[in-house]
Amino acid sequence: MNAYSILKTVTKENLDDLNHVNNVVYVQWIQEISKKHWQAVSKSLTEDYIWVVRRHDITYYDAAKLKEEVLITTNIKTTKGPISFRQVEMKNNKTGKILVKSITEWCLLNAETQKPIRVPDTIKNLFLES
Repeated sequence: MNAYSILKTVTKENLDDLNHVNNVVYVQWIQEISKKHWQAVSKSLTEDYIWVVRRHDITYYDAAKLKEEVLITTNIKTTKGPISFRQVEMKNNKTGKILVKSITEWCLLNAETQKPIRVPDTIKNLFLES
């Protein structure tokens, strides 16, 4: 499936006591890019559906430091029933070195009932076309 990317520059507010990006910030970036990707492809569907995180699986490889640019790329790996498996990869934009890889399970809910629903082909196809 097609990828979606954003670029983040590490700020002082992103740093932990070791002067590199705090793990919580990486999780925020995972959620941010996921939301932006959905909004970029969903058009008017955002009122009908809600995505909620079911599980994060994150592997940290290296640290990003102040003023470094981080290239964050995501795509949908697969879907099964109401669950979408989203990959996110973060790299140092200058060196290309991998910083973080994650797989997040997102569950699709009906916005009105807030109950899980199977990911319809119309949504699957949006991520193929993005």
